[in-house]
Amino acid sequence: MRPGLFGRVRRSDHGAGPTACKTTHVRATLTLDMSDPTTGSVDTDLLAEPRLVVEPGMAARVSAVAAPVLQGMGYRLVRIKISAEAGCTVQIMAERPDGSMQIDDCEAISKALSPVLDVADPIERAYRLEISSPGIDRPLVRRSDFERYAGYLVKIEMAVPHQGRKRFRGQLGGVEGDAVRLHRDDARAGEETDVALVMEDIADARLVLTDELIAESMRRGKLAERELKQNLGLMPAPPPHAKRSDPKKSYAPKPKAKPEGVRKSAPTNTKEHRLAAARLRRDEIEPTTGD
Repeated sequence: MRPGLFGRVRRSDHGAGPTACKTTHVRATLTLDMSDPTTGSVDTDLLAEPRLVVEPGMAARVSAVAAPVLQGMGYRLVRIKISAEAGCTVQIMAERPDGSMQIDDCEAISKALSPVLDVADPIERAYRLEISSPGIDRPLVRRSDFERYAGYLVKIEMAVPHQGRKRFRGQLGGVEGDAVRLHRDDARAGEETDVALVMEDIADARLVLTDELIAESMRRGKLAERELKQNLGLMPAPPPHAKRSDPKKSYAPKPKAKPEGVRKSAPTNTKEHRLAAARLRRDEIEPTTGD
């Protein structure tokens, strides 16, 4: 699922004066993010939380420029990706601390970040700047991401192999110490199904698009839309006693636990039972001794 984008073209002319900027077409499409609506106050702990998965090379130079600007505006950097699309495209994924992101947010970030990139000039060539939301099948880059999306299906690629393996897929089990718990659905015969992957050794982690994930994103998207309408005065504000959802809480489907000590009763109407009953009616066996 492609996230919503806000794009600009940057042309860097080294030795020929300041960098010129030309605004290009804006695609006003934003996917429903796995996020709760903004409550009006910024969680400073979430805002300042460092990323565990960071980019190398040229993307790292862009990150060093963009991250402080985003944090000063109340946003968190999710990921920076540089590709050869349209010559050179720099995609910056960002979000609010609660995970929400709207088109207006993308536009505000683009306007604030563009002049800073002009001065810092981390890329020595013409490029297209895109500001986007993380999307539904988003990357997981912080500890709070792995905690928030516990119970959902994820794909993880390790920078440092775990037991000789670099790629894993399965249900996210949350965080335990400095490791991510994962119940694998790709385990082969003889391999462990439950593993603990060290977070600092993860190179890439992202959610897998499933029906449950889409349903949950739609639910949170409706909450974000309602919150926006209330802030704009298009809907009445909720009463003081109304309960707000916790952005740190995971709403993933929980597996049904079987009560301890309860054993499934044996079937009583099998073919063997029916044949035994027929023989009993024909007096072929004694009812007290059985078959």
